[in-house]
Amino acid sequence: MGNTVVEAVRGLVPALADRAQETDTAGRVPDKTVRELIDSGVFRMLQPRRHGGLEADPVDFYAAVRAVSAACCSTGWLASVLGVHPWHLALFSGQAQDEVWGSDPDTLLSSAYAPVGRLTPADGGYQLTGHWSFSSGCEYARWALLGALVVGDQGRPVDFMTVLVPRTDYRIEQAWDVVGLRGTASNDIVVDKAFVPAHRVIRNYEQAQLSGPGQQVNPGPLYRIPFAAVFTTAVTAPVLGAAAGGYESYLSVMNERVRLSLGGGRFAEDPYAQVAIARAASDVDAAILQTDRNIAELLAHASDGRDIPMELRLRTRRDQVRGTERAVAAIDLLFKTAGGNSLRRGNPIERAWRDAHAGSVHVANDTERTLAMYGRGAFGLTVEDNLV
Repeated sequence: MGNTVVEAVRGLVPALADRAQETDTAGRVPDKTVRELIDSGVFRMLQPRRHGGLEADPVDFYAAVRAVSAACCSTGWLASVLGVHPWHLALFSGQAQDEVWGSDPDTLLSSAYAPVGRLTPADGGYQLTGHWSFSSGCEYARWALLGALVVGDQGRPVDFMTVLVPRTDYRIEQAWDVVGLRGTASNDIVVDKAFVPAHRVIRNYEQAQLSGPGQQVNPGPLYRIPFAAVFTTAVTAPVLGAAAGGYESYLSVMNERVRLSLGGGRFAEDPYAQVAIARAASDVDAAILQTDRNIAELLAHASDGRDIPMELRLRTRRDQVRGTERAVAAIDLLFKTAGGNSLRRGNPIERAWRDAHAGSVHVANDTERTLAMYGRGAFGLTVEDNLV
């Protein structure tokens, strides 16, 4: 079924490419596009079968995201982050899942995972207050997954949670005015003293230990692989797609271009340009191969009931951040060698360059910190981090 969705998504690519400039200019993905993505099934790829989902191979999900992102990275970013949230919700209690999907399995969720919320224990749950930034696609969602700290009697944080909040309990503040990924409309979410029942909360520690209440109703292997792998790869996949799309645009535009200086002649005959496209193509291919390999191995371990070794978890994160680095390096090289024409607003190379750089600054792409974690593990030192 995952392959069927990938083919359906690829059928949308020409129309998405035609709307890419409109999306960038308007600062939001058109409603028509979101409807098409819903109908394609991409948002249900990682959703549990018990709620109308496909429980598809995540490698297929990331392939679908890259295909969308090659046409329009803002749209691909929404496909990825809104599409990965059903996987996360599947780790919550069955009651929470029923509340979200019980009446409409196409219900979407946005997120803002930074632990800026304040949770105060209350009878039967918690009281939540906070202001979160960068909730991509929040206007299309009816629920939000938000990061928060539980505050103890002394006013100090005692636990790190992710909480599930309905649209009726928060407001959206328009704050998204940026240079890249402009169409994601990643606006702010504000909550003021909302009650969150205990069944809509999950401890990040449990999540990192590959356990959660949702596994009682969703026993499939898809829900027994690390959040740190599934979500961070969902951040890298659109950046890889943008680089791949920029590469294809580069070949199309530059193939027939004639130089007006440096001796003239067809651009395609320039050996330096030939080397540039070889390097760019290799970087993108290498990143895709590594990320797909790691996700496939994680799922294979879970499918076989084997423990997932820390080495594999660390390698997955290593290759994920390096994948983003490789994608940015590829589009940088193409942008530079395309010459002055790449500076024109609205051309696909320029947009891919902006979008890839915007995606690269997400906290999931904290390269030095992530590579240091891998190095600690390689030296046999203890690694304790929820993002592994």
